[in-house]
Amino acid sequence: MYSSLLLAVLVVGAPYWLVRMATSGRYRAGLRGRLGMVPKELPAAVNGQSVVWVHAVSVGEVMAATRLIRELKERLPGWVVAVSTTTETGQRLAKERLPDSPVFYLPLDLKFSVRRYLRVLQPRMLVLMESEFWPRLIKECAKDGVPIAVVNARISDRSFPRYMRLRQMWRPFLEMISLFLAQSRETAERLAKIGAPTARVRVMGNLKYDVQSRSDTEMARRIASMVSGTKLAVAGSTLAGEEEALLAAWPTILKSIPDASLLIAPRHPDRFEEVWQLIRRSGSPVYRCSQLGQSNDPVAGGTILLLDTIGDLASVYGVATVAFVGGSLVSKGGHNPLEPAQFAVPVVIGPSFENFREIVKAMREAEAIRIVTTDELAATFAGLLQGKDDARALGQRGRAVFEAEAGATARTAQALVSLLEQRAGAAL
Repeated sequence: MYSSLLLAVLVVGAPYWLVRMATSGRYRAGLRGRLGMVPKELPAAVNGQSVVWVHAVSVGEVMAATRLIRELKERLPGWVVAVSTTTETGQRLAKERLPDSPVFYLPLDLKFSVRRYLRVLQPRMLVLMESEFWPRLIKECAKDGVPIAVVNARISDRSFPRYMRLRQMWRPFLEMISLFLAQSRETAERLAKIGAPTARVRVMGNLKYDVQSRSDTEMARRIASMVSGTKLAVAGSTLAGEEEALLAAWPTILKSIPDASLLIAPRHPDRFEEVWQLIRRSGSPVYRCSQLGQSNDPVAGGTILLLDTIGDLASVYGVATVAFVGGSLVSKGGHNPLEPAQFAVPVVIGPSFENFREIVKAMREAEAIRIVTTDELAATFAGLLQGKDDARALGQRGRAVFEAEAGATARTAQALVSLLEQRAGAAL
């Protein structure tokens, strides 16, 4: 029934998707692979070796998976860790961060496409990041005796009611999964309520506490050199509506902090041009980071930079005086506030943070984050950009939260290797 419904949706929605593919490279990327046409380089990359298949949807999941994959490779020498993603940005980042792993698009969740990848990969284990429950993929792996683990598992506030309504449908698929490694006790309880066998659910912590980014990348150095005479506010992973709010608040911020500069990093690459035009219409001096050279003259206060590159935001946070984490002024559930917190940068977020509720809760309890409405944005930025002691202390408390919760990656890697050993009946 599931496959029939999915196929019906694809057929009915075909005109819409054809239009989107004609107008956006975002939807054309990886189409052949999604349809089950295995990339020709994948069999050569596997070459008869033992394989762990890791699926990470997009940028956030890829970043969380990167250290885990490196840990697995250390513990499983000679194995191949193959990585699938759903989005184009996830593909780019995975190829950049994991050059030794074959990277490909997740096939459509239909039997013929899933079977083609399973025949090539012949995985010894499937690892799904966070909440990527694909019924056909799960069923086909279970049919082949492939153990399945869900790591960094989470069930968001938004998706939990839907899972509960359909728990009778989900229960048989969740029973095919060998291991659930949950971010928090609350998620573990939710997994049990929607049908996951309680004996297979363990609280492991959040891998995103272990995502440590470098602040000395080439792009970060270029930006740091340009804004060296200013106090930089970085607004990362912004969505439509948030750039307008930031630009509306910008003149008020400059009245208090004339030597401030602003960097905006839209979440989706297909919005780079749209945001570029939006900033230009604001009348502020603006630069595209993709066009910066090896050496650039320092900019004056009031300048806005558009970060229109992939994979640089995490390191650029380390240059910031204050950071705003997007997807939170609009009702989209927010993005990861730990990315700037790891650099002891004061973090500001909007009221929509359901996707990172446990992380925000820990930071709120430690007084390590500021939650603001659109109307409070200008005053909060201005106060933190002044660099008073309370701003520095706020950043240090955020860094302390990040460090205190670390260690989930090593625990998760050991749990996955133990699962493989149990299935193999011997130490690997």
